[in-house]
Amino acid sequence: MSNALDMKMDPLWKRMLGGGSGTIWVATILLFAASPVFAPASLSYSSVVGMLPFAAVLAIAAVGQTLVIQQGGLDLSVPGMMALSAALATGLYQWYAWPNWAAIIAAILLPGVAGLLSGIIVTQFRVMSLVVTLGMNAILLGLVFWLADGIPAGAPAALAQFAKGKVFDVPGVFGIPNALIIAAVIIVFLGFIVQRTIIGRRLTAVGVSQTAAAALGVPVNLYRSLAYMGAGMAYGLAGVLYAGYVTTPPLFYGDSYLLPTVAAVVLGGTAIGGGRAAIVSTGVAALFLTQLSQLMRAVGLPEPLQLIAQAGVLLAVVLMRAVIPMISASVKARRTTPITEVT
Repeated sequence: MSNALDMKMDPLWKRMLGGGSGTIWVATILLFAASPVFAPASLSYSSVVGMLPFAAVLAIAAVGQTLVIQQGGLDLSVPGMMALSAALATGLYQWYAWPNWAAIIAAILLPGVAGLLSGIIVTQFRVMSLVVTLGMNAILLGLVFWLADGIPAGAPAALAQFAKGKVFDVPGVFGIPNALIIAAVIIVFLGFIVQRTIIGRRLTAVGVSQTAAAALGVPVNLYRSLAYMGAGMAYGLAGVLYAGYVTTPPLFYGDSYLLPTVAAVVLGGTAIGGGRAAIVSTGVAALFLTQLSQLMRAVGLPEPLQLIAQAGVLLAVVLMRAVIPMISASVKARRTTPITEVT
């Protein structure tokens, strides 16, 4: 519990960035600075405007993954959740004549219900999150295929117009994508909730030590289940924005978001074993990964090599976090002079 209590001593901005670690921020700045050197077109107006909505989708989904990883879990149902959301946002409108707003609400809430169900199974039946979410993913993908009958639906015109729209739009010169604004609002809001409110502090306490949190009277199972529900709703919102932006989303497009969500969480600084959640830094990491993919495409690297690069970055960060403390402890031990008695 000491980590959770010590967190109160840090300034709010440091807590929202995940303890003050600015590594991913520096890496992102360096990546954007280096991009024109390797591929000048990767930072053109059209390239950046086309990249930002996908970065926003990944950021929102990665925030959901952050909530689960904060509790010591790992959510493998991201593909199914996002696929279900896109299918509902498009299919309910096209096939069942639902109002656009109702289809969008269903596309966000139903993944949240699925996430809550996963959380209940994990907490009440003590089943590993990997097993539960993997099974939930298979169920959701099967449901998507059954609902769509194997044929993807097109997004409603209003949803597509909003997802592709921009604020302060000056064609060819400037414009902030609506998806980016939504992602920024969600990230800042959740970052504030997790780091500033009682709910957020309890989530952190549960992630640090379930036993200690329970001893303090925190309903551990409730907060862990709520984390899975919040993650599901985040995946749902990400799926809605993706469906609107690409207009006709492939049924199983969500597979390409599983690894990047985990990578964004790790790069952002959230501890894999649970504890502090670096919500804002996770969003920055999503921007880093999206620009990295765009740069690799611009220089002609095929998609398989892009996946290898993402996995390599993830593995390198995990290894660094394991090795650096060991090296630091070893150096400190060598500098310590043993005290011997003089006889």
